[in-house]
Amino acid sequence: MADENHISIDEFAKIEVKVGTVRSAELVPETDKLLRLVVDFNEETGPRQIVSGIRAYVNEPEDLVGRQLAFVTNLLPRKIKGLESNGMLFAVGQDDTFAFLSPDRDVPPGTTAH
Repeated sequence: MADENHISIDEFAKIEVKVGTVRSAELVPETDKLLRLVVDFNEETGPRQIVSGIRAYVNEPEDLVGRQLAFVTNLLPRKIKGLESNGMLFAVGQDDTFAFLSPDRDVPPGTTAH
């Protein structure tokens, strides 16, 4: 029996989570929470721009370059501070428990989670 706290397996199957390799990361001007990431998913259209409110969890944006992280990749694009964001970082926790999700070894960009 479904309720507001549960989704069906069919709804879950719609969520696309892929590993992407961060190619660049920079502060979004005039904000104190946002980073602009360029992420490689090995797509024909090239890397994607993803805007994420993770500044509090990153010492220097450049520390993310080269890292492989998990992203939700099938969200509708969204404008954030005038920048189009084409995905969402998939992480866990908040404050002291915040952590990025990443594979335990290098995988090809675009590898799908399941």
